[in-house]
Amino acid sequence: MKRQPSSTLIRFTAILASALLMVGCSGQGDEMSESSNPKLPSVSGAYGEEPSITVPDIDPPSTLESVDLTVGTGASVEATSTLTVNYSLVTWSDKAAIESSFSSAPATFPLSGVILGWQQGLVGAKEGGRRLLVIPPDLGYGATGAGPIGPDETLIFVVDIIEVS
Repeated sequence: MKRQPSSTLIRFTAILASALLMVGCSGQGDEMSESSNPKLPSVSGAYGEEPSITVPDIDPPSTLESVDLTVGTGASVEATSTLTVNYSLVTWSDKAAIESSFSSAPATFPLSGVILGWQQGLVGAKEGGRRLLVIPPDLGYGATGAGPIGPDETLIFVVDIIEVS
């Protein structure tokens, strides 16, 4: 006579298999940050490292895009916050790396003193996080541009939030 497995054993095995499947698919602990939207730049590299930014060969979005690549665990950025950050800037039209603080020193500033794209796009980010910002011209440097940034340029920033005060 063949013994049938008990219903308790079958349920336990099913629950264990489901739990292992969910943990395996969760993606927690990945050190590489990446935007999963094909209409946005892809970003590789872990928080604290100089990011590699690849701009897609399509027209840029016309609205502000703000995506957490790494969610921080510290204080949240508010409109009145002063921030210490590392950032990289790439322009959409020519895919040129314009500026990066990763190779020098972090920048500290009141959020209210920077371009509107940062003021709107960084609120809610958390200390210890990395955020991708794609900023349309009207929230960046507009029709005049600034320095190496041409007029009506869409800006791509990867920002690591080091400290929020």
